Amino acid sequence: MPLKRRDQKGFTLIELLIVVAVIGILASIAVPYITQYRIRSYNASAVADLRTLRNSLEAYFLEHGSYPH
Repeated sequence: MPLKRRDQKGFTLIELLIVVAVIGILASIAVPYITQYRIRSYNASAVADLRTLRNSLEAYFLEHGSYPH
């Protein structure tokens, strides 16, 4: 196996494999958190929509004296 000269630039195959492995490990740790945040965001959006609907129904009741049929 030839030795690497100091004036050569680049990465060895082992260095690249280590970087890919580290990125894979970090991604496998991050994906569950991202999924969890998406679920929380969906739930928060649903709660906000229900709150808006409640406020609209209250405004309708105050204006018309009854709820819509």
